[in-house]
Amino acid sequence: MLSANIQAGHATNSYREYVTGSWNHVLPSRRKRDNLDVLADQVSGFDLVGLQEADAGSLRSGFVNQTHYLAERAGFPYWSHQPNRRLAGVAASANGLLCRDQPDEVVDYALPSRIPGRGALVVRYGHGADSLTIAIAHLSLSLRARTAQAAFLGELLTGPGHKVLMGDFNCESDSPEMLSLYRHTQLRPPDERILSFPRWQPRRAIDHILVSGEVGVERRWALADLSSDHLAVAAELVLPPVASAG
Repeated sequence: MLSANIQAGHATNSYREYVTGSWNHVLPSRRKRDNLDVLADQVSGFDLVGLQEADAGSLRSGFVNQTHYLAERAGFPYWSHQPNRRLAGVAASANGLLCRDQPDEVVDYALPSRIPGRGALVVRYGHGADSLTIAIAHLSLSLRARTAQAAFLGELLTGPGHKVLMGDFNCESDSPEMLSLYRHTQLRPPDERILSFPRWQPRRAIDHILVSGEVGVERRWALADLSSDHLAVAAELVLPPVASAG
C-alpha cells in the first residue's frame, strides 16, 4: 500500500518556494502533468494507493481529475475520489483511491473542523471478522481540529475486521491527539519513524500507514522521488488467514 500527499502535482523544493511558487496553487502548468506521469510510474507496482491533495478538476490542474488520470496512467482498474474543498473553480482538493481489486463499499465522511474541507474516504473489502477496512484521511493543521478528527476516525474504525488508516496526519504518530484513536480502536503506532516532510530535507514523520493488531507489516519505507512537498510512505502488509467456515 502507498499513501501520498501529491500537492495537486506541484513539486516544492524549499520553504521559499511556498512564496515564490505560490502561483502553482492557482494556475496549471505542464510540469504538473509531467510530475503526475512520474508518480504514475512509481505507484503502478502497488495494490492500493491513497491520495491526499489530488485536484478533482479545476483551473490549477487544467480541469483534469488527477485521481482518474493517475488510475488510467498507472493501470488501476478501480478508483474513487472525495472532493473536500473547492475554491471558486480555481482549486478542488480531494482524497483519492486507486486499487487493483474492486471494493465492496466506498463511503465518504466529512471530518469535524471549524473550517470545512477535511474528509475521510473509507473503503471496505469483505464482511465480518475477515473484512478489511481502509480509511484515507488528511487531518487539519490545528491541534484542536486534529484531536476531534482523530476521535471521529476512532469511532469509524471500531467493530470487527482488520483496519488500516493512511494519510497525511500533520502530526507524529505518538502525538497526544492520536491517543484517543489508539484507545478506541485496535490500530497501533508504527514501530519506526518514516520521515516524510519536507520532501527536500525530511525531518518530520507526519504521513502514516497505521494497521490493527492482527495485520502484519513486512516493511515500511518512503519513496524518495515523489514530486510534491511530501514523500510518499509505503507499507507491505500481510493479512491473517481467512477463518474457516467450518
